[in-house]
Amino acid sequence: MTEPQAPSRWQVGIVLAIGIVAVSTAAILVRVANLATGTPTVGFSLMLAASRLGIAALLLAVIRLVVPSNHAGFDRHTPGLPYAMAAGFALALHFGTWITSLAYTSIAASTALVTTNPVWVVLVSWFLGETPQLATVIGVAIALSGGLLIGLGSESSGVAASQPLLGNALALMGAWGASAYFLLGRAAQQRRLSIQAYATIAYTTAAIVLLPLPLLFNTPYTGHAPVVYACLLIMALVPQLIGHTSLNWAVRWVSPTVVTLVILFEPVLSSLLGYLMFREAPGMAVLLGSAVLLLGVAMTVRSLSPNGNN
Repeated sequence: MTEPQAPSRWQVGIVLAIGIVAVSTAAILVRVANLATGTPTVGFSLMLAASRLGIAALLLAVIRLVVPSNHAGFDRHTPGLPYAMAAGFALALHFGTWITSLAYTSIAASTALVTTNPVWVVLVSWFLGETPQLATVIGVAIALSGGLLIGLGSESSGVAASQPLLGNALALMGAWGASAYFLLGRAAQQRRLSIQAYATIAYTTAAIVLLPLPLLFNTPYTGHAPVVYACLLIMALVPQLIGHTSLNWAVRWVSPTVVTLVILFEPVLSSLLGYLMFREAPGMAVLLGSAVLLLGVAMTVRSLSPNGNN
């Protein structure tokens, strides 16, 4: 199979722009579904997470059957398989906690905190014996101080935060899940799993983990408002398949540092959409904390670049 021709910079830029806009709609769609149900519960949030991943996994399975790939095969002896399945558990934690966080805190706080996964990857690597650069330590410290400001910030106006400390804590747990998902996913793909096979396994595993949980909270999958099901379908198609696929594709052609920095636009765009649609204006502490946190994450990611200028 011949190597595809490398795209131009503007083509990569367009795909990255599409990807970041797509993923930025996720928090808005969750908020719309929450409003449609009245008072969102933990069970309802878990139903959203399980359904989003279940639909995405089903669509990927269909794509895999319709558009077979020479590089997508795997069996139970493939070395990357256990890592992909473990990544699915981490992805279940990520979506289960992050989507639930939006029932309790503002879009700005939730999306800013959940994008801190580069910081936690650095801290875990540091704990495991990998000494970071001074610039990385400074970036982590700035990001953590921004997170503290967000935690001290209380409510925002409009639709917002009923229990901000709980919501912020859940968003942080979502970032931890995303960190484990990233590390395990990289390990899986380094062990002979294609991106298509990896995504199929991880999404399916995450969906299987989450599917029974809403029922434990007495939340059925049926009987919800039509707008809820519309949001679920759009979540699976737009932020999950279009958004994540675009970003994963871009990593092949540009530095992962660039892609990670672009992802920091997600809380900015999500917060803007939240204000335009719901008049959800975060408090000053949340705004300041989000800015400081994103600056720290950007510095951390930048310091991890192999040559410092990718």
